[in-house]
Amino acid sequence: MNVLAVGCHPDDLEIACGGTLAKYAEQGADVYICHVANGDMGHTIIEPDELAGIRKSEAQNAGKKLGAREVLTLGVSDLKVNHYAGDITDAMVEVVRYTKPDVIITHNEADYMQDHVEVSKLVFDASFTSSIVHKATKSAFHNPIVPIFYMDTLAGVDFAPEQYVDITDYIDVKLQALAAHESQIKWMLEHDHVDFLDFVKTCSKFRGYQSSVSYAEAFRTCKTWPRVTTKKLLP
Repeated sequence: MNVLAVGCHPDDLEIACGGTLAKYAEQGADVYICHVANGDMGHTIIEPDELAGIRKSEAQNAGKKLGAREVLTLGVSDLKVNHYAGDITDAMVEVVRYTKPDVIITHNEADYMQDHVEVSKLVFDASFTSSIVHKATKSAFHNPIVPIFYMDTLAGVDFAPEQYVDITDYIDVKLQALAAHESQIKWMLEHDHVDFLDFVKTCSKFRGYQSSVSYAEAFRTCKTWPRVTTKKLLP
């Protein structure tokens, strides 16, 4: 089974579905992580070019902790993600064809910032476009229009879960992977006075209470034809 998880910035996936990705990997799935934006604006002191390099390295380390087969990035600068931009869409189509996913996880269609919403739309569009035979990319044509699961919003705000994944056995690796994004953990604590590791653990515990386990992650399904399936795709 191939799993493609597409987040906007390095650390978005660890926050919302890191436990699920670790669980997939342990069960034998090939997990591909893709970041659309490079996170270059996520600091008040470190300059964008330097920060982009730092965050790329952090993302690679986090991906290893989750057991990902590969960590990819489109390298788009923060605040410039645009699902109408042909070059960005083409790059995402290439990622879909390269990874050949059986399922895709990405941002909810409504979230707290523009880049996240644009990624959600980008993944929806590109995963359909990848099925168009005359669309030329480096990787070979990939026919299936695969199911999409939308991951939780930050703090679970305005998100009504439809499915839960029990990550009780994976909460530690989830937090270890998140901690690999050291520049962000420090920045959030210094700039916003938020202990982000505690924040994310608390949200996972909250979803666990809802689903009668210790820790969980929550998802919604994309309900457009032909993405709806009877298959159980979440681990």
